[in-house]
Amino acid sequence: MTPDNGTIIGPDGLARPSWAASDPLLQAYYDHEWGMPVRDEQGMYERISLEAFQAGLSWATILRKREAFREAFLDFHPESVAAFTESDVERLMLNAGIVRNRLKIQAAITNAKATIALREDGGLVDFVWSFQPHNTPAPRTLAEIPTTSPESIALSKALRKKGFAFVGPTTMYALMEAVGIIDTHLLDSHRRGTSGVWT
Repeated sequence: MTPDNGTIIGPDGLARPSWAASDPLLQAYYDHEWGMPVRDEQGMYERISLEAFQAGLSWATILRKREAFREAFLDFHPESVAAFTESDVERLMLNAGIVRNRLKIQAAITNAKATIALREDGGLVDFVWSFQPHNTPAPRTLAEIPTTSPESIALSKALRKKGFAFVGPTTMYALMEAVGIIDTHLLDSHRRGTSGVWT
């Protein structure tokens, strides 16, 4: 059953957006992780890294490669990735388990260093969450979900000033959705409001 708004009622009777309704991996991610608050540095750095790698690709591709990413980037431990050298970049370029894009790999290293430097400014998590808007979208259809916002544009600019790369406004909007800073679950989705951030 597919209501007019773009949600699909699954065999379990729960409403999900079409992107999360057909692929079991995407459904599990949607049901248990997407939109839930991320408030630890390593988790936030991982999400920024994965959102950067996703640019131009499908999120399903990134999810399928996620464990390979975690192995390649040492569980996205900032100190570990910050110590990567050019030889590590070359090694990662040969790793078929991840997205082999030199600029994105280099961005992950750059962003690890920037994450460490940001600790003097209160840390990555508080920095990113400081761009939480006063209200969140309330989309009834997929077409009503924005792809950027004044806050994601501001976050993008602020992170760039702090030395981060591959943090464009659209990528940052996707990050804000993924880590619970905004709630773009459709109003009739079973996940709407479950983050505890927005009521």
